[in-house]
Amino acid sequence: MANEDLGKLKIDKGAAFRPGPRKKPVYWIAAAVLAVVIIGLFAGGVLTPAVTVETGTVTQVYPSQTFSLLNASGYVVAQRKAAVAAKTTGRLEWLGVEEGSRVKKGEILARLENLDAAASRDQAAANLKTARASLEQATAELQDATISFERQRQLLKDGIVAKAEYDTAEARFRRARAGVEGAESSIRSSAAALKGAEVNLEYSFIRAPFDAVVLTKNADVGDIVTPIGAAANAKAAVVSIADLGSLQVEADVSEANLGKVKVGQPCEIQLDSLPNERFRGTVHMVVPTADRSKATVLVKVRFAAIDHRILPEMSAKVAFLERPVAAGEEKPKTAVNPAAVVERGGRKVVFLVKEKRVVETPVTLGAKIGDMLEVTGGVKPGDRIALKSLDKLKDGAKIKTAEK
Repeated sequence: MANEDLGKLKIDKGAAFRPGPRKKPVYWIAAAVLAVVIIGLFAGGVLTPAVTVETGTVTQVYPSQTFSLLNASGYVVAQRKAAVAAKTTGRLEWLGVEEGSRVKKGEILARLENLDAAASRDQAAANLKTARASLEQATAELQDATISFERQRQLLKDGIVAKAEYDTAEARFRRARAGVEGAESSIRSSAAALKGAEVNLEYSFIRAPFDAVVLTKNADVGDIVTPIGAAANAKAAVVSIADLGSLQVEADVSEANLGKVKVGQPCEIQLDSLPNERFRGTVHMVVPTADRSKATVLVKVRFAAIDHRILPEMSAKVAFLERPVAAGEEKPKTAVNPAAVVERGGRKVVFLVKEKRVVETPVTLGAKIGDMLEVTGGVKPGDRIALKSLDKLKDGAKIKTAEK
């Protein structure tokens, strides 16, 4: 049986070469899709390598920078200032100002205890009144003595009275006249004493020597104030004041550049506290001495107009100009480095840096300002722009900043 079963077995040689059902080329479709995706990523810049660029900033440039001869730094200084102190020693009883108070010349800033000085003034006034009363009494006595003397002289001439009576009348007359002179001298002395007492009383009042603004307050009510300030816990200056109308910039100019500076020369002043403002000024004085330690000369620059925002001791920068600033040159202009501007499609463009990519931005250009190029539209101050490798950039290109 086994042999019969084995005999029935045979191999169909044609079946080995019969073609089966044809399979779809799935891998070709996948490869095509993948190629499209890769091409799209390249086109979108995802797989494009980042371009290394240098960046700059859109800035504001003042036209005066193109005709500036020299720049120097310094500080705003009040040319008229004072540390106001008392003329006598005493305890501060009243203080009527604080930092920032505006005061007028002669205005009372503070007052010391002055009861003793006031009492001395009142006593001197009373003495003067007494002296004036004594003068009135002496004048009346002189009038009576004069009448009596004239009568006795006439009677003596007529031989009616004795010479002794005439001599007595004459002596009384002379004594009365001397009394008047003494009373007048007493009045002058009392008046001088009153004036001295009033001056001493005035010493207790601390007044402003000129129109000014209070900068610092150095004493408080209850402090002992003395002109010298050497005593323990004593204060000399009660307040310090400055005339803000006398503000000038004192700048150090190198000796080597002193030839570029002259009195009356136009200047432009920039304060660190007001970086977006420029103030007109002129050279007021070149101080006729040098600082040997710094090899500089002090130059004082006067403001053309004082702004209320300008305060003493502010840091300042001074540009010494070749000529005055003309009309239309007062305001800053937006400018870029010329290297940042390229032509694409017949228009001028810059590449704004937005995070790690650039955006092609059309700009409208103006005149050249020194080494910069004015931009009247398209960008604003503070924008970051690409400066180099612009030929490799296009809108949306990935970038990286060059390491410095």
